[in-house]
Amino acid sequence: MKILAFSINPVFPEKVSGGSTKHLKNVMIHLAQAGHEVVILCTRYPEHKGEFRIHANALVKPVLDFHQPYPQPYAIPAYALANILETIGTHLRWAERFYLHDGELLFPHASRMIPTTVSLRDNVYPETIVGGFLFQADQLIAIAEYSRQVILATAGQFLPGLAERTHTIPNGLDFANFCPGAPHPNILRLVPVNPRHDLLVLHPHRPEPSKGLQQTIDTAALLVHQYGFHNLKVCVPRWFEAEHSPEVANYYREIELQLSERGLTEHFVFHGWIPQSMMPSYYRLGRLTLTLGHFVEAFGNVAYESLACGTPGVVARVGPHRSLLPDELLAKVHFGQADEAAQCAAEILQARKPTSPQTQAYLREHFSIQKQLSGYANTILHSELQPALAYQFPTPQASDVFSLAPWCYRWAGGVFHDFKAVHQRIPVLETLLTRFPNGFTAQQAGVDLAEWVREGWLVRQGR
Repeated sequence: MKILAFSINPVFPEKVSGGSTKHLKNVMIHLAQAGHEVVILCTRYPEHKGEFRIHANALVKPVLDFHQPYPQPYAIPAYALANILETIGTHLRWAERFYLHDGELLFPHASRMIPTTVSLRDNVYPETIVGGFLFQADQLIAIAEYSRQVILATAGQFLPGLAERTHTIPNGLDFANFCPGAPHPNILRLVPVNPRHDLLVLHPHRPEPSKGLQQTIDTAALLVHQYGFHNLKVCVPRWFEAEHSPEVANYYREIELQLSERGLTEHFVFHGWIPQSMMPSYYRLGRLTLTLGHFVEAFGNVAYESLACGTPGVVARVGPHRSLLPDELLAKVHFGQADEAAQCAAEILQARKPTSPQTQAYLREHFSIQKQLSGYANTILHSELQPALAYQFPTPQASDVFSLAPWCYRWAGGVFHDFKAVHQRIPVLETLLTRFPNGFTAQQAGVDLAEWVREGWLVRQGR
C-alpha cells in the first residue's frame, strides 16, 4: 500500500529533535518493513541536502517551506502556502492512505481525499490545538488517555461523533535499547563529566521554560546547599537549534547568569545535543532524571525512557504524568514545590537504587513498542473514508452537568490547573466538588458557574 505521511517539523537522517519525530520514524519504518511504500513530506531545514531514506521503502522529502525555526510555522507568504498545498495534493493523488503526524495541517479538505489518520502529539502548541478543532479525518489517535480526555472535552463539544473515531495508543518504548546496562564509553565524549566522582542528575529537555529548567535549578540549589550534595552535576543538553534562534540563545544566557548568582555554575554541565542512538547510554549515566516542568505533555517520553534504562526519576504531577504510572512506581511532586522535589530527589540519590522491578514490569506490560506500532499500522491501513463530521454549536441547557476539567486536580494545596500552571484555593468550588463528586448542575450549585467554565476549571459533561 502507498502511504503518505505529513510532518510540519523537520525530519533528519540521524538526529532526532524530540519524541514526536522519533515516533513518526518508528511507525513509518515499521510500515516500510511490512512492505508498504512510504513517503514522508516534512519541512525543509537549512542543513537538509535533499531527500533521503530511513528505510529502503521509506523516503523522506524535506520540501515544505513552513517557517523555521519553530514556532509560528504558518508565518509564511500566501504563495509559499499555496506551493505547500500543491505539493501535498500531488502526493495525495499518488497515495492510498494519509497519515497526519500531529494534526498540524490546518486544511480539513486534505483529509477528505483518501482514508486519513491523524495523531495529536501535544496539548499545547496552537497548530495542534486548532488541528483538533478542524478534525475531519477518519481516525484520530491520542497517545495517552489523559490526552484523549482533553481532546473530547474541548474539540469534542463541537464535533459529534469524534469520540467514536478517537483511539488511545500509548507511546511505546523499545526495551531492547531502553534497558538497564552500562553506558557506552563514547557518551563521555559528549558529556564532560566524571561518573566516578560526580553525582549525575539529568535534565534532558528542550529549552522551553515550561520544560522545567527553572524547577530543576531550584531543586538542585536545595540538594547542594541544604542536603550537602557538593559533587552534584546536573547535565543539560544544549538545543541544537540555539544558533538559529536568538530567543533560545538569550534564554541560555539568562540561565547561566542565574546559576552564577546562586553559586551553582560548577554544578551544571551544558553539553551538546545527544544523538538518539546514544540516549540509552545517556540515561544510564545518570543517577536521577528530573521532569519538573509544567509543559502539558501528550505523553512525555523522557521520564519513562529513563526508568526503562534503570535510572529513577521525579516528575511533576502535570498532565499525563499524574496517571501514566501508579504513584507507588514513580516519585511524583506537585508542580513548583521545590522542597518536595528536593526531598524526593535526595532520598533517591541516597538510596542508590535503580528503577524497581515492579516499575520495569509495569512499563513492559503497558508501553510496549510492539503494541504501539501494530496499533498504528492497523489504524492507518484499515481506515476507511467516513462521512464528514457535522459541526455543532451546543446550546446551554439548565440540565447541563458540570465537573472538574480533566486538566485539573485537587489536593491539599487547592486545585491545580495544568494550562495555567497554578495551585489555587477556590473554597466554593472545592465544596461543590466534594458534595457532588459525579458532577452538578447550575441549580444544584446555586452560584454562577460561567466564570469557572470560562477559566477552564469546569467542563460540561457529555459534550
